[in-house]
Amino acid sequence: MGLDDSKQKWQETVAKNIAKSPERSQEFRTTSNIEMERCFTPDFEYPGYEEQLGLPGQFPFVRGVQPTMYRGRFWTMRQYAGFGTAKESNERYKYLLSAGQTGLSVAFDLPTQMGYDSDAAMSMGEVGKVGVAIDSLADMEILFNGIPLDKVSTSMTINSTAAILLCMYIAVAEKQGVSADKISGTIQNDILKEYMARGTYIYPPKESMRIITDIFAYCKDHVPKWNTISISGYHIREAGSSAVQEVAFTLADGIAYVDAAVKAGLAVDEFAPRLAFFFNAHNNLLEEVAKFRAARRIWAKIMKDRFNAKDPKSQMLRFHTQTAGCTLTAQQPDNNIMRVTIQALAAVLGGTQSLHTNSRDEALALPTEDSVRIALRTQQVIAYESGVADSIDPLAGSFLVESLTDQIEKAAMEYIEKIDKLGGAVEAISRGFQQKEIQDSAYAYQKAIEKEELVIVGVNKFAIQEPPPTGLLKIKEEVEITQKKALAELKSRRDGQQVQDALKSLAIAARGTENLMPHILNAVKSYATLGEIADVFRETFGTHRETVVL
Repeated sequence: MGLDDSKQKWQETVAKNIAKSPERSQEFRTTSNIEMERCFTPDFEYPGYEEQLGLPGQFPFVRGVQPTMYRGRFWTMRQYAGFGTAKESNERYKYLLSAGQTGLSVAFDLPTQMGYDSDAAMSMGEVGKVGVAIDSLADMEILFNGIPLDKVSTSMTINSTAAILLCMYIAVAEKQGVSADKISGTIQNDILKEYMARGTYIYPPKESMRIITDIFAYCKDHVPKWNTISISGYHIREAGSSAVQEVAFTLADGIAYVDAAVKAGLAVDEFAPRLAFFFNAHNNLLEEVAKFRAARRIWAKIMKDRFNAKDPKSQMLRFHTQTAGCTLTAQQPDNNIMRVTIQALAAVLGGTQSLHTNSRDEALALPTEDSVRIALRTQQVIAYESGVADSIDPLAGSFLVESLTDQIEKAAMEYIEKIDKLGGAVEAISRGFQQKEIQDSAYAYQKAIEKEELVIVGVNKFAIQEPPPTGLLKIKEEVEITQKKALAELKSRRDGQQVQDALKSLAIAARGTENLMPHILNAVKSYATLGEIADVFRETFGTHRETVVL
């Protein structure tokens, strides 16, 4: 099929999409009355255009996964939020939705991420600190009180305990009268990057992969609108990787998940359309734009050629972006507003499906409401005022951007081939390969800052004397006391025998080969706690010990 045929097919698809969603179908013009075409394409013969770039919504999806992209509708604007108790976080969510946010993104505290209840010894001093504390379905009911789960898409940054939190979300929806097939959202559920970059793992890799593939299989039949995994390069980049390593290690993890699901008996086109990705947006705007475009092309080729995926949705790399927390500085924190703006612009120019913008004060504390509002307004100004969303993939055809895209693809594929030769992502992680590469990259980056080869404004250049920061959001110590008291009251009023029966059934399933999700859901509905459910898996699967990289 030639370029003219591809363009005609694309135009037909665009016409159908406009009929379904006409809100951004009008003509767009610059302030000088110059029309911004929906999608700019070359008027001359461009060798390799169709194979290398294609058109939006067509293989290899370099120009975006939807035929209309932001000329159809804007990306989903999510602000990652959660702190203290479920009641406090619920109030923040309602504030963000009233301010124009279009999707929720839940941050959980460290005990919740690690499978401990608030009254566990390991939780002391950490309850509600870096996210919301969730001990049971009762907390989840409060967290989403008054928020219609059939109308709001929710992303949950949770990994080791993702299956438990998803079951809690399903149960809350059912209590609202919303069936599981009507809810939409994402769980991060990416355990492999925890072993290499973040550290909130509990169980060994093999058992963790079983839980993940059970989620894939269950959601395929029962929660079809849910993104069952968000394969995360974000934390790989936060740990110090380069842009190329972020792409390579993330997509290598993606290959491992697809492999595991296929080996578990799932057909690739049954689960692959619900795979999603999560990337970092760093400071170098043009490199970041090229990174997103290269990642889409690599993944499309992998799914088509390696896994023989036929459904175009299986070949699409859909992704959420968060601006780079590691670039935020405690010095001159208002400078972070400009950093976040550049990073958010890179994500939009790169074709993200949803976006979280960090707040200016996050290098110092959890963000205040004023800071969160500025971060959200940053996205809204880009969407409504900058003009970059008026045409699809506005940087396509740039000699610089296309060259960077090609070079990032080539370098990332070299890494993926090395990982393949080591036996795949899981085996490479067990050998410490990715960890060592990330550590070396982080060391080189830090040395460049110390030698002032890399300028960080307000840190190693243009520094000033500053007064101590004021007005920061602090989590009160009473949060832990409140949470423990509520947990004790829950345990005293629930049906203890029902809980024990549910946990026993879960343990039997864990020792066998049954899908674990129905048993977790049953335990959640009996008001078994997150820690009790996680302990069943700890006793059955054991726990993972970190690989020491020499």
